[in-house]
Amino acid sequence: TTAFCKSGGFYALNTISALKGPREEIVYLPCIYRNTGIEKPDYLATVDVDPKSPHYCQVIHRLPMPNLKDELHHSGWNACSSCFGDATKRRNRLILPCLVSSRVYVVDVGTDSRAPRIHKVVESAELFQKGNVGSPHTSHCLGSGDILISCLGDPSGNGKGSFILLDGETFEVKGNWEKGEKVPALGYDFWYQPRHNVLMSTEWASPKVAESGFNPADVEKGHYGRHINVWDWSTHTCIQSIDLGKGSIPLEIRFLHNPDAAEGFVGCALSGAVHRFYKTEKGVWAAEKVIEVPSKKVRGWLLPDMPGLITDVLISLDDRFLYFSNWLHGDIRQYDISNTREPKLVGQVFLGGSVAKGGPVTVVEDQELQCQPEPFVIKGKRVQGGPQMIQLSLDGKRLYVTTSLYSAWDKQFYPDLVKEGSVMLQIDVDTERGGLKVNKNFLVDFGKEPDGPVLAHEIRYPGGDSTSDIWL
Repeated sequence: TTAFCKSGGFYALNTISALKGPREEIVYLPCIYRNTGIEKPDYLATVDVDPKSPHYCQVIHRLPMPNLKDELHHSGWNACSSCFGDATKRRNRLILPCLVSSRVYVVDVGTDSRAPRIHKVVESAELFQKGNVGSPHTSHCLGSGDILISCLGDPSGNGKGSFILLDGETFEVKGNWEKGEKVPALGYDFWYQPRHNVLMSTEWASPKVAESGFNPADVEKGHYGRHINVWDWSTHTCIQSIDLGKGSIPLEIRFLHNPDAAEGFVGCALSGAVHRFYKTEKGVWAAEKVIEVPSKKVRGWLLPDMPGLITDVLISLDDRFLYFSNWLHGDIRQYDISNTREPKLVGQVFLGGSVAKGGPVTVVEDQELQCQPEPFVIKGKRVQGGPQMIQLSLDGKRLYVTTSLYSAWDKQFYPDLVKEGSVMLQIDVDTERGGLKVNKNFLVDFGKEPDGPVLAHEIRYPGGDSTSDIWL
């Protein structure tokens, strides 16, 4: 199969063609100024990641949003591999939902991929009025041509695990996707798999609780999530909730890329666990814990036990490896998931974190490490924060990582990160045996931006990637 089909650069119906797709030359990252003390709008950065380019590791374009304090967060596409075969569809619009302002920006990346421009602004009032939702989070394109966006809450900032549909041509809000009486109390991420007639969604927190920082008492009060919610794809109704335990906080959820596979993984922030979810012989869905990052006993921190805080999870396009970031402990891990029930740790690298030597935190008991890791320094810069958002090259050989989670949480847990700005790093991956090694020649320092240090978040390739493409 050729790497790309004629319809707008989507990969064919299998992931093998995606694996052979072209090497990434530029990436897009939302950059956030909220909570930094700099009164400038968030912007979309275009970064050159082509080693042959004279602008390698440089921001080559910045698209400022027309408003302040949006809190850009995750992004998605107007069209992806779920539209394969539809010659009218092109992956030419990047969808940028805003967690705090509840706007959705539609960005034209098709006219000039190196210099994106704003195509449309969907104002919060449209989400409030047509869907009774706010705090849009994850967007995925659908085979129908529409765009589905999960939300964290209602217009007042209370928790509500609702969805809205955007028209794929006009980008107007069509209304809610979900039907029926049951709407989960909390929302966050989602992934769908039509071959198994299912959509799975996760739960973070109610927006007004999360946006002011993390208070452990809010977990006790039930303001943070613990369920995977199972939706019937054809009727849009919530049919099951899988309880992963109090204080688990399930965030990123990923099906295997093989559209026949009735299983995937979800990373839980506070419990430090990765659960495999799967369809049982009876046709209902279940989950089992397959990885656990033990908490470290510490002094000089918010709590006496520090979780790893698993914040991002991805699966390589060939479904061979699973990666996740431990934002607080400071490491990224690679697991061989050839046997999905028994993932094997094959790669690990530390990139900062809260337990590095010489910081305010003393580790008094550690089930994994003999001593606290050294501070992470690259090109003379000590990296603040910990590894957070990750994105894998199509061939699986390069893992990109940024260090900002959410501006209010960055400010609380890593105040120096907010002062100095985040970074983007790149890790070389051994795709044969497993193994991770930092590329010491790659650093994008968002502390050196023209308007001052900024917090860069999620990473997207113009041609689609392992966390945005869904094969039908």
